[in-house]
Amino acid sequence: MRALALPLVALAEARGFLFPFVPVFLGVGIGIWFTPLDEPGWPAYALALTVVLAGAIGRWRAPELFHPPLVALACVAAGFLAAGGRAAMVAAPILGLHYYGAIEGRIAAIDRSRSDAMRLTLDRVVIERTDPDRTPERVRITVHGAQPFEPTPGMVVMTTGHLDAPLAPAEPGGFDFRRMAFFDRLGAVGYTRSPVVMLEPAHARDSPVNRLRTSVRSAVQARFPGEAGAFAAAVLTGDYAGISAATMEDLRRSGLSHILAISGLNMSLLAGFVFGLVRHGLALVPPLALRLPTKKIAAAAAFAATFFYLLMSGGNVPTLRAFVMIAIMLAAILADRRALSMRSFALSATVILLWQPEALLEPGFQMSFAATAALIWGFNALREKVHPRTMSRWVAPLFLLFVSSLIGGLSTGPYAAAHFNRIAVYGLMGNLIAVPVMELLVMPAAGLAALFAPLGAAMPALWIMEIGARWILWVAHWVAGLPGAVGAVVTPGPWVLPLLSLGGLWLMLWHGKARYAGLAVIAAAFALWAVAERPPLLVASDGSLVGILGPGGRALSTARGGGFAAGSWLENDGDLADQETAAGRPGFEGPREARRFMLGGLPGIALKGKEAAATVSEACAEARLVILAETAKVPVSGGCILIDRASLARSGSLAIWVDEAGLRLESARADHRMWSGRH
Repeated sequence: MRALALPLVALAEARGFLFPFVPVFLGVGIGIWFTPLDEPGWPAYALALTVVLAGAIGRWRAPELFHPPLVALACVAAGFLAAGGRAAMVAAPILGLHYYGAIEGRIAAIDRSRSDAMRLTLDRVVIERTDPDRTPERVRITVHGAQPFEPTPGMVVMTTGHLDAPLAPAEPGGFDFRRMAFFDRLGAVGYTRSPVVMLEPAHARDSPVNRLRTSVRSAVQARFPGEAGAFAAAVLTGDYAGISAATMEDLRRSGLSHILAISGLNMSLLAGFVFGLVRHGLALVPPLALRLPTKKIAAAAAFAATFFYLLMSGGNVPTLRAFVMIAIMLAAILADRRALSMRSFALSATVILLWQPEALLEPGFQMSFAATAALIWGFNALREKVHPRTMSRWVAPLFLLFVSSLIGGLSTGPYAAAHFNRIAVYGLMGNLIAVPVMELLVMPAAGLAALFAPLGAAMPALWIMEIGARWILWVAHWVAGLPGAVGAVVTPGPWVLPLLSLGGLWLMLWHGKARYAGLAVIAAAFALWAVAERPPLLVASDGSLVGILGPGGRALSTARGGGFAAGSWLENDGDLADQETAAGRPGFEGPREARRFMLGGLPGIALKGKEAAATVSEACAEARLVILAETAKVPVSGGCILIDRASLARSGSLAIWVDEAGLRLESARADHRMWSGRH
């Protein structure tokens, strides 16, 4: 009993610093809600509600020794309930079948696809032959070809195109676009090769902020044409439409893509600039400095500036989260508390997780809060040993820049590698060269441009922005072009990131020597990552593409077609090869209509083409596994396993493993959740 009581005593003694663990336990509950393949039923919600109520009652009635575990359990249950409640609130119709016909809607957002084609997100959607109650609230269409006018948010447009439900993962356990689309209320995606016709222009009363964003973007790009002007416009408005796909790729390869995103970095730079400008400006007027709370006034001005920046950015979800984090830290200043502390960090995370529980699974949230927590913890630890005030005025800024870039890179690198399967090898160097220009030129100039724009005197500030933008883009192109600029990383197993996160949080949040247990958890996470296994055989959801893993990497059955699946498979393998290169690897033999392969000593064949269905019986006589990119017309006899388009329509893409029992199939559509359309 004494041994069992020791942890409770330790928790009771640590009550003063336990609040930062609240979002950790909320995250555990949210993770529990997202994990099952089936939708949680009412008994699960009833149990969670009971635990929350029991925790609330126990907090006041139970002995003080039991308060921490009761609150922790209540937070886990609250996270579970928050995720379920959020899903119920955002639930919207998902397109059930393939649709081709007229598509009408109001433009809600404009961006670009990976192929550099324009994409329109439409709301107030109208599609033919579909009941309004079953029409998706939002659809996204990729527009191919030149258009007769430049679309702007708020316009009501019409086109003829194809729509489908959001795609299932390209492989079992892969990124689930359906889930992300569900929480964005995006019920269908598709494309059009027809002209987009404007039915109604954008009305000022409907979208004044969007009209302002569009006018700012157009004015900046007209004054500074080219990539630099598009970069400056993107920093000001969050509209990346003018930036080419090649430049975006170089920003990713150089580790500088975070500079462009209106998220934590840009928000904090703007808030810091406005805060310093107002506070030091008031300090220059002694009568005001002696009588007014200049620090709080500066915090209020920084809040107003970041709120306006939020509106200018279009209010996308990552920017909203960054604004919440900055707003809470500024509120801490107004309340005479430390702005940068683990408590303010925890409060920000708690607000966001209760408001948008799905954020827990998104790379932007994970990387942003990993960097924030690591920087707070790292500089607090550093302050005890080395203080910048002991350095010269020239060394201190360089030292702080290097340390912050190093901490930020080390804390976010594993998450970026896990989600994007890439490591920007020279990312630290690129950030050391580019971030100071972002801090000292681009963001201050953006603030001054917004301040002087009503007076018609924004051009000098925009000119400074352009200089900074040109430098950052030059650095991105240069770093991205260095030999070996990008390293490939295999996708980790499902437990790696949770263990890595929990180990890192324990190391940073707990006080005392027990914190170093977090290092063991982190080491275990990396050990699991190092032995991560990839499926020996992958089959695309339509059967037209098959990939077999060999000693030299994954070989693909065809060099064209199924490009999204091919790219996803190779990225998850930690392979930088393109589809054409992978199709040239040994692993498949025979003509494109009948590609033969060996899987663990078992013969297989992938059939496609007009005559494929007629040759299934012959293929079954010689192969243990037959993959048919058509629907089988007659049942097959013999001992072969047949995977045809009809079965793939139910299962989605497949991962096939070889074990002692034979072939084991894993389906990408085994779940029955709200976003799968099968709950």
